[in-house]
Amino acid sequence: MFIALGLFSGGLDSILAARLLQEQQQLRVEAVTFVTPFFGPERARAGAAQLGIALHEIDITDMHFAMLQDPPHGYGKNMNPCIDCHAMMFREAHKLLARMGTAGFLFSGEVLGERPMSQNRQSLETVARASGCAELILRPLSAKLLDPTKPEIEGMVQRDRLLDIQGRSRKPQLALAKKWNIRQFPNPGGGCLLTDPPFSRRLRDLLDHKKNITRADLDLLSIGRHMRVRPDLKIIAGRDEKDNQRIMSLACDTDALLSLADVPGPTVILPGDATDEDLLLGACICVSFSSARDKGETNVFLHRRGISTTLKASALLREQIEAWLL
Repeated sequence: MFIALGLFSGGLDSILAARLLQEQQQLRVEAVTFVTPFFGPERARAGAAQLGIALHEIDITDMHFAMLQDPPHGYGKNMNPCIDCHAMMFREAHKLLARMGTAGFLFSGEVLGERPMSQNRQSLETVARASGCAELILRPLSAKLLDPTKPEIEGMVQRDRLLDIQGRSRKPQLALAKKWNIRQFPNPGGGCLLTDPPFSRRLRDLLDHKKNITRADLDLLSIGRHMRVRPDLKIIAGRDEKDNQRIMSLACDTDALLSLADVPGPTVILPGDATDEDLLLGACICVSFSSARDKGETNVFLHRRGISTTLKASALLREQIEAWLL
């Protein structure tokens, strides 16, 4: 029995590609999903559970972020280096396949022409070449429109049982989902934060203004309101209680945290080198996004380096804050 190891996002295309290969009795279908601050494993977990296949989760944050800062094939419309990202995933999946010690191949749910920039024929070929394992990559949903690869040539899969889907219409995929009774799958897109314009602006701002970027810096990008007050100071304020909890969990000991005691409002985080003037500004921002914004001076609690104190602050003009928002 051969192993078919798929790049698996948990989106409909990756679910269908895996389900299609499950039809071939000589294959053991497994999946691998990759984790960074820009995309997580939740959708893949749900999709793999629905199909009953094993899912391997690999955190590639360090190597992915190193590539992201200067991708050889450039970015897409936003900060998404899709070609280099996909090639990296295939390389890491190939390493995993080798560790399994069983003959097999790699596959993905990519559909020819579904995404004009990253899934045209040239892009698919570029990804395969850059991965270093092109001969082992199968795209089952569009395989009949592409040149045969090693899994087909050597009989690991039957090419005549693969498909010839192409283009942006989702009708063929939805028909397959109905045929196989696949009812749970996410809407197209939304799986990678790097394709989101507001998130990309925040990431570009971070790259432009900070040298030693940490995992916490990256995790914070998707949380709360971000305000670039000046080149060396960014202030982040939570939007809701979930944001507030995440901010507190990601803060390091030297970071400054600001919050209100008995009034609904945000948790605000400033870097450890924030001055007293910066802290007062952060306190004003904290009040500005709270239910106390029209009540004049308000007590704001400051916690930094294990010490808690109280500041008095008033709300800022909305126009002033909007000028800082990223």
